[in-house]
Amino acid sequence: MTVQLAHVPGAPMAQTLTIRHHTLRVDGGVAEGGTDDGPDPHDLYDAALGACKALTLLWYARRKGWAVEDVRTEVARDASGERQGTYRLAARLQVSGALTDAQLQELQAVAHKCPVHKLMTAVTTEISTSVERLS
Repeated sequence: MTVQLAHVPGAPMAQTLTIRHHTLRVDGGVAEGGTDDGPDPHDLYDAALGACKALTLLWYARRKGWAVEDVRTEVARDASGERQGTYRLAARLQVSGALTDAQLQELQAVAHKCPVHKLMTAVTTEISTSVERLS
């Protein structure tokens, strides 16, 4: 799969992000020289974690036949130590439905094991970058 971005004409930093048939605007904040016309890359990173935890929880509950009615997810960022090598994210999932305490604990364990959580904490990511002339 390929993710594509293209500069929004006339915008200082904004990009149109295309993933399959989905589009989203990405921008820097005003302090960085953007117009805050969309989430910034850190927001997308944080959102990937929250979305993965929610979808993993829902997938697991459905597989188990558990009555999960709603999932609300919040990811709080503490980037104060990022330059020193520590980026902290706190994910909070609120679940409604007829669930026992044991089921909630099991869902917490499952959410902790979502694929993006593993990518962020247990996998070595190798990145190659090239900058080329646009023709």
